[in-house]
Amino acid sequence: MSDDIKYEYKSVQAVRGLESRSIAKEQREGDWELVDQTQGTLRTTLRFRRVKPETALSKAWVVFRGLAPAKQRAVVAGMAILLLIAAVGIGTSAAQEKGGAKSSDSVAPHDTAVPSPAPTAAEETGQVKTLENAATKPTVSEATSETSSQSPAPAVAEDAAQVITTENNKEFAALLAATDYCDSTVADFATKYHGRKIEFDGSITNLQQYEKYKTRYDILLGPGDAGPRTAAGPAFKYGNVDTIDLKFTGSSVPSYVSEGDKFRFVAEVGDYKANQGCLFFLTPVSTTVR
Repeated sequence: MSDDIKYEYKSVQAVRGLESRSIAKEQREGDWELVDQTQGTLRTTLRFRRVKPETALSKAWVVFRGLAPAKQRAVVAGMAILLLIAAVGIGTSAAQEKGGAKSSDSVAPHDTAVPSPAPTAAEETGQVKTLENAATKPTVSEATSETSSQSPAPAVAEDAAQVITTENNKEFAALLAATDYCDSTVADFATKYHGRKIEFDGSITNLQQYEKYKTRYDILLGPGDAGPRTAAGPAFKYGNVDTIDLKFTGSSVPSYVSEGDKFRFVAEVGDYKANQGCLFFLTPVSTTVR
């Protein structure tokens, strides 16, 4: 019966503009059902529910409650007897183990011969190290041999001035394809490539206008062309910017931007803020209309 269904509830804070991704994530990973949402200035509170999973204990309790009082007393008595038998068995086993340990301790250990240490390389060759020959500098051949045994110098590091794209960086390609914008790989990428430039085709997923400064915005970006329906990649953010800060290039320079607009973004990697809704902050370098 529907009246007997029990639910468990949870609330999730989602950044404005990322509600659909948060809802899809909870539905996919935990089979949660959205009950309601309360929209705030910067975040939206999402409330979910799902049918409370039944455990073996809860099922047994339901069956027990359905028994007649006489049968309930019989079940309780039977369980008490089983617990008593189990306790006696554990005590007997512990006593046997203790007795076995004492008998093994009473046996005198056999004398074992101590093996003599293996001769050193110096003893085998007849050379004995003294203060004089220990301080002697190695010969040219010895120095050459020692140098050749060392590992080769590491390869030249990636050019820090190179702009990161999906074509030249596998980590970035995987990052833009990830469906969980709170995944640990996002924080790892932000830390590893902080201050580097990235370039990708993307669109505006959400745009919030400042109430005091009507020409300034908080802009969320995502890879691809889906705009607000973007379902992959980090929650990239340009914080407190206007159209001038976007640094448009090319012949087409818009006077304003809207959700869903598609651009080629070049940006500098900033901080990843897990405590701010897993936002990944970027600084605009250039923006080109697509």
